[in-house]
Amino acid sequence: MTTVRQILSAKGDGVVTGDRTMSLGQAVARLADNRIGALIFVDDDSRVVGILSERDVVRSLAKHGAPVLDDAAADHMTRQVKTCTREDTVEDLMDMMTAGRFRHLPVVEEGRLVGMVSIGDVVKHRVADIEHQAKEIRNYLFTS
Repeated sequence: MTTVRQILSAKGDGVVTGDRTMSLGQAVARLADNRIGALIFVDDDSRVVGILSERDVVRSLAKHGAPVLDDAAADHMTRQVKTCTREDTVEDLMDMMTAGRFRHLPVVEEGRLVGMVSIGDVVKHRVADIEHQAKEIRNYLFTS
């Protein structure tokens, strides 16, 4: 089974982060500019302090209207962030994401942010695992 370590080695471990001083409007622009669905906020020691997802933005806009875009982004982020490690498997991630109903998981080792995986990464690698298993079964059946 594929692990987070394998996913990060394929996609890279770069993470677009938010600056705790940015406005919600600036955070939205960073999301759009980078074509991503979530920003991770970290402290000076790279410890995760929050995540701002597209859903967080939509909820804030629906509740408070457009003026909320001038607020600090940190006021609208989710502070209780679920994380994973490099040793977690795709199956572990699927379980966490399904149970928690979220699409992004920061990868944390020794308390520090080391990467990010999204539902797209999980699906891509799960499909690759299934295709590999199907190929192995075909090879077994037709070479036996």
